[in-house]
Amino acid sequence: MADETAVIEHPNRGKAASQLTRLLVVALLLASAFLVAVVTIGGWNTLEGAKPVQIAFILIYLVLAFFVVRWSRGVLPMIAALAIVLGIFAVIAAPGWFDRARDGFTDPSLSSDVLGLICVVIAALQAALIVATLQAFRQAWNVEVERTAGEPAPA
Repeated sequence: MADETAVIEHPNRGKAASQLTRLLVVALLLASAFLVAVVTIGGWNTLEGAKPVQIAFILIYLVLAFFVVRWSRGVLPMIAALAIVLGIFAVIAAPGWFDRARDGFTDPSLSSDVLGLICVVIAALQAALIVATLQAFRQAWNVEVERTAGEPAPA
């Protein structure tokens, strides 16, 4: 009798659209983590209580990027939810940084206008991340097809 070992395949992961969407989600997560790190480091002296939250967002986004690289579809809704929260924080923070450009405020390491602009870019990245994760979720990365080792792979 022939070897009837079961082989599990994920057909949706081989599609170009799925691979591109995964790459886009990972790139947006890494870019967001980088920009939050720039705001954190650039505004370290002037940030009051947001330091732990920003560090947590950086670490969580890096961990989530790792899981997306491993085709984990389950983290995609959580990424969208966190992107909503970070986007709200960025939209609220941007005017505050622009207001600090006046006289009488402590100057951060980076210009307040630059930090405000980075917050606006973070907000835009979060909107793009939400759209990308929802598209990735629709692609059903978790679908499995079982076949025996002797069968040819479907075309």
